[in-house]
Amino acid sequence: MLEFSKAKQPRTSALEPKTMRKNGESPKILKSRGNKKRVITFFTTIMAVVMLFAVAGCKGKKSLPSVQAGSTEIVVPFSGKEYKSDANFFRATQLGKSPDLSAAKRIALLNAKTELGGLIETTMKAVTSSYTNQRTIDDRQEYASKFEEETRAIVNQKLNDVTIIGERVFKENNGGYTYYIAVEMSKDALLQNMNSRISKDERLKLDFDQYQFRKVFDEEMKKFENQ
Repeated sequence: MLEFSKAKQPRTSALEPKTMRKNGESPKILKSRGNKKRVITFFTTIMAVVMLFAVAGCKGKKSLPSVQAGSTEIVVPFSGKEYKSDANFFRATQLGKSPDLSAAKRIALLNAKTELGGLIETTMKAVTSSYTNQRTIDDRQEYASKFEEETRAIVNQKLNDVTIIGERVFKENNGGYTYYIAVEMSKDALLQNMNSRISKDERLKLDFDQYQFRKVFDEEMKKFENQ
């Protein structure tokens, strides 16, 4: 009887990796390909986040309404920065209307002084509050009230000597006049008058430190620079 020998299985070469995938790729190749996929996924995520913020930013910005064709820009006199209050000067701009030129000027000047006085009074109230809170003063409320009273008296007096820094007049189609005026008051002049007046008041001068008050005043005035 003829005997058939069993077919020998091919031996695995020592140079071949012991483990092979079904597609014939080695683990090293698969690991490299996996790393590339992770890098691509990472950058895709980053780009998606960037695009999301860009879209959100665009939605947050509101475009200004378009100007109608034929519209005319109106330039308001004395609207520049040099006519605004700063660290050294209180300033105000106002207008007055009247069929009479001199009356229009009086109205404009009165309006400007009223606005300037209100601005100074508000500022001085803040200065007084800050100053009294930084010092140990008996009956602080009474002192602050007395201080503000003296300040108002000084401001009212100084408003008679405001400096006019700009004037413009326009004649209307109806024959009337519109008068624009810009005025200012020096911070140093106001402080000088305050120091003089307070030094004559026995109650106020006891707790009045000119250096400290000037420091608080200067800090409050600097706020105008950021407006």
